[in-house]
Amino acid sequence: MNQTDKTRLLEQVQVLFNRAGGITELSENDLITGLGLTPDAFQAAFQNKEEFLVQATRYDLERQKREHQQLLAPLGSPVERILALLKHGIAEMQRAPKTDYVALQQECPRVWEVLLLHLSTYSTPQIHGLLNEGVLQRQFRGDINIGLVTKIILEQMQLILNTAVFPPSRYNLAEVFRSIYLYYIRGICTDEGIRLAAAHFARI
Repeated sequence: MNQTDKTRLLEQVQVLFNRAGGITELSENDLITGLGLTPDAFQAAFQNKEEFLVQATRYDLERQKREHQQLLAPLGSPVERILALLKHGIAEMQRAPKTDYVALQQECPRVWEVLLLHLSTYSTPQIHGLLNEGVLQRQFRGDINIGLVTKIILEQMQLILNTAVFPPSRYNLAEVFRSIYLYYIRGICTDEGIRLAAAHFARI
């Protein structure tokens, strides 16, 4: 199978994940059937389910990066950019409400490693840079510890994804995301930052 065919399958599988409600909701047989492959063709192209999910996750993270670039390009302030990223994150979580992140760690550790690498090499520098820019522009409070606040924002994501704390059967994860992040971000804003954020808060 050539790379073009693989890319087509990785694009197609996002629809399957969305319909199922998450990456952990489909068995290997579900994937094979949904992609229209034979078991032999699937194994020849991807070896096994975990390798397929590794490639699918990498592909989807690149898709999110492209969407971030388009989303942030017209926005003029760090506060607006962070809130736009949060809104995008809420939408991503709404697309996959049934994903069991604890099961993902246990059953597909390589997929989890891909997510952690993305967190350390992309999400962390992105949030840190926006916070720093916001402090310089007096939209975020000047007394915040940027490194610590970045860590808190990212660790809050781990809390949100902990199904022992917020089981999906009881909590809407998008609402948990909103409740934790929007009010935290508002708390580190200056008066100017809050004014800039007001329209975004109203829409999220």
